[in-house]
Amino acid sequence: MTGLRSATRRRLVLALPCFGALPTWAQTARGASPGRLEIEVDATDLDRRLLQVRQRLAVRPGPLTLRLAQWLPGTHGPNGDPSRLAGLVIESEDGARIAWQRDPLDASAFRLTVPAGVSSLRLRFQHVTAFAGSSSDRTRVTLTPAILGVQWETVLLYPAGYAASAIETVARLRLPGGWQAATALRGADGRPAQSDADGWWSFGPASLERLIDSPLFAGRHYLRVELDPAGQARPVTLHVFGDRPEDVAAAPETLDAHRALVRQADRLFASRHYRHYDFLLAISDQFSGIGLEHHESSENGVRRGYFKDWDKSLRSRGLLPHEYTHSWCGKFRRPADLLTASYEQPMQGSLLWVYEGMTTYWGDVLTPRSGLATPEQARDRLARDAATMDARRGRLWRSLQDTTTEPLLTAARAKDWPSWQRSADYYPEATLLWLDADTLIRERSNGARSLDDFARTFFGVHDGRIEPLPYTFDDVVAALHAVQPHDWRRFLRERLDGTGPGAPLDGLARSGWQLVYTAEESAFARNESGQPGRYEGSDFSFSLGLRVAKGGKLSEVLWDSPAFAAGIAPHTLLVAVNQQAYEPELLAAAITANTEGRAPIELLLRDGDQFRTVRLDYRGGLRYPHLVRREGTPDRLSEIFAPRT
Repeated sequence: MTGLRSATRRRLVLALPCFGALPTWAQTARGASPGRLEIEVDATDLDRRLLQVRQRLAVRPGPLTLRLAQWLPGTHGPNGDPSRLAGLVIESEDGARIAWQRDPLDASAFRLTVPAGVSSLRLRFQHVTAFAGSSSDRTRVTLTPAILGVQWETVLLYPAGYAASAIETVARLRLPGGWQAATALRGADGRPAQSDADGWWSFGPASLERLIDSPLFAGRHYLRVELDPAGQARPVTLHVFGDRPEDVAAAPETLDAHRALVRQADRLFASRHYRHYDFLLAISDQFSGIGLEHHESSENGVRRGYFKDWDKSLRSRGLLPHEYTHSWCGKFRRPADLLTASYEQPMQGSLLWVYEGMTTYWGDVLTPRSGLATPEQARDRLARDAATMDARRGRLWRSLQDTTTEPLLTAARAKDWPSWQRSADYYPEATLLWLDADTLIRERSNGARSLDDFARTFFGVHDGRIEPLPYTFDDVVAALHAVQPHDWRRFLRERLDGTGPGAPLDGLARSGWQLVYTAEESAFARNESGQPGRYEGSDFSFSLGLRVAKGGKLSEVLWDSPAFAAGIAPHTLLVAVNQQAYEPELLAAAITANTEGRAPIELLLRDGDQFRTVRLDYRGGLRYPHLVRREGTPDRLSEIFAPRT
């Protein structure tokens, strides 16, 4: 059923522009306003996890299409979910019900005819949030007994045919007593909104575009931290919500690292393209994890222990640097084919290797520069990503450029063979591409210039400008050439369009480091596995080609690995190793024992009701990735990770 829905949606997307009643994209982009849209959301029904929605909007008599947003910024694809809307009733101001009909080919569109003499409509419906344990792989838990996340596009219907920037909105939200809220939206006076006596939070007029780009987090356990010096004209604030009071308790030194993130970003980009910036951070084992960028805020969800288990939450600490970087790379400077006027207009992701790939690079750099991670931890993470891409056999047939179509292919669904099918590799592989570019600039300029110069000249222009500034592939090439003359067009196209085995590791070598494998797992990898809500399993990817989740389920089998050659497939259950009940330590010992071929590894697997035994004569021992210095070469990687003063 999942595949059928996905294929159907792709056909619908192609059909939309020629559907007679829908606006053309030229009409959509016009500047006319349909009138004010007022929205009121009551989020006090915690027991049933329901959001009660009421809307009022100005209309004109005649045919009208109301829509849920479908093509969502940040997700880069048609990820709107109309299945969560229920109980829709549309009335005129005098209470007369008006019939509506869902478009048979587009589940996000609702058709109706506004009667003569009617100038406004009232809508009411529910947004049905997910309970924990929902079976859908696209579903997020956004309302728990302690935390709420509101993405406004999920709780409103807007009139089709207008640019999102031309639709004026006014929003109100009711929260349970004692809850606090945080959002980039402001009240009518331009200041952060406050609750009235009945728990209503009111927000001033904003365009539909700004409303949807300004999600809200709320909860009963809250910490607010100013990350800027006092008096900063464009302040940055961290808002933390947790399952329990102890989740939002942070040591001063950890908060100092978050403040250093803001300083280091200032030194990198030499600009701020926001009026204020609000980090929304949920620390929870119930509220779903998320990392989603917005121009003046970001949605960030991590597991419990982010502050408490500081030395073990290494991967989570790269989340905020990544999303913050998006304020410059993705939201301000935006690829022209992702800059659309409305949420029914398809996006194209040809430059996601910049939008997401360069953001990943700068996020991974800002993490050690700010002290959110040590240089050693940053190297361990880079080693892991480089090794994963180096083992990515899907590079034999699928180019990095082709992976930028992933938002259209998967709609956030998991893949059974990611090492062969490939997925959103424009994140980790493009990181290697930008390391290659950075080290090449440093080498050619004898250390006088670097990719930092590109960041300042490409993203740092028009300080204070909020309106997105689009760019094309040619603009990227020209900006790189201005920093360091080189045939950048050829450099990029070879790495984007080429196929073949092995990851692009030239930048790693030029940085003064080399990818190696040892029998000892890095501290970064050890701390990530076994953390609740994270991987919680054992990784034998670079030896047998297996990732074993908690309980013995094979979460991944790498293509062309020893396990793959033996006929092992993902989602089967590893029951026993050499006739003993599976334990991670037991499998590790068996791998080590067969380095001379004297003790082949015997695995008992269960697939449904079927059991079978598989024998592997793998002799390579345990293999975990690390970076080691290349003697006699400049240590450019340490220069890249060093804080800027």
